[in-house]
Amino acid sequence: MTRLPDLTRRYGFDALVVIAVVVGALDLAIRSDAARAPQTTLWTVVPALALVVLPLLARRRFPFAAPAALWLLAAAASFVDGRLIIFAVSATVAGLAAAFLLGNLPDPVQARIGLVIVLAGASTIVYNDPNHGPGDFVFVPILFTIGWLAGYAMRERAVQAQAAEVRAAVAEREREATARLAVAEERTRIARELHDIVAHAVSVMVLQVGAVRHRLPAQLHEDADALKDVEQAGRSALAEMRRLLGALRSDGEAAALAPEPGLDRLDALLAEVGRAGLPVQLMIDGEPCPLPRAIDLSAYRIVQEGLTNVLKHAHASRAEVTLRYGPDDLRIDVHDDGAGTATSNGSGHGLVGIRERVKIYRGEMSAGTAEDGGFLLRTRLPLRDAS
Repeated sequence: MTRLPDLTRRYGFDALVVIAVVVGALDLAIRSDAARAPQTTLWTVVPALALVVLPLLARRRFPFAAPAALWLLAAAASFVDGRLIIFAVSATVAGLAAAFLLGNLPDPVQARIGLVIVLAGASTIVYNDPNHGPGDFVFVPILFTIGWLAGYAMRERAVQAQAAEVRAAVAEREREATARLAVAEERTRIARELHDIVAHAVSVMVLQVGAVRHRLPAQLHEDADALKDVEQAGRSALAEMRRLLGALRSDGEAAALAPEPGLDRLDALLAEVGRAGLPVQLMIDGEPCPLPRAIDLSAYRIVQEGLTNVLKHAHASRAEVTLRYGPDDLRIDVHDDGAGTATSNGSGHGLVGIRERVKIYRGEMSAGTAEDGGFLLRTRLPLRDAS
């Protein structure tokens, strides 16, 4: 049963061609005494009808030659008996199918040649019909031209659909490439920021070790030597860190002189966004607590990127930032009253960058339309593992 639809799609047309030949033969036999019936014997007209219609069975292997052969053979058969093709309804249906197939050809040159063959064949058949009238030279070719146009229109639609699929595939590949590039750029940015934090911490440690070493009395020279080794190891690590930071920076990008921001600079960020035309309300739930430096920086970046998306894509009139301090995590919500759902601001950041930051700390992120309207970005940053 499962193969029946496949068999029908593959061989249904062939079955109709055979049925047309059988029905046409029976029609010729039953109505042989009709006024406009062919005058030639059945032993001639039945094989002639089969010879005209059966070339359609070869349409897969010869998509142009098979339907063209039907029209050429039909025109030739009209010279044998001018009433045969006009009288046999199955021959008319087969002619329409052949005209449709010619119009449906992918090669436009072959399709146009096929139209010429259809018009010439139809005119020849009408001319050889002893019962034809003047109007038949117009209406009969028009009938088969309509069949050709139907095939041509379907082919054009198929070409447009295929082109749309190609464009969609190309656009999807471009989106994937852009997303991969955005992820790579954001990971580099995160790594650079984290290395800055680590370099600062190591620098402080080296200074403290040096200060302790200089305060040690002379009799503790062994401890002083050990601290000196630690200080030298720290300075060597700092030198390697600076080289690594240089490799992570883009060409022409200078080292950052200002400290990396944290949630303590959130008020300044909200004021800047407000001056850009988006009033932002800040809500804090829970007791604020000192955060690990990397988490503090990532939380600031999440709010920054979330509000940047609102400014550029949401067409919102206001936004709300909520910080929820828990015993084990920090939750950040950015909610607006607009309609934007863009995932990137074109520079590789946006929601793609936020997702990468959350992923580093094994956090959670969701973004989408809020129940009360607008767009809602929610993130959760665990604090227990980060500390």
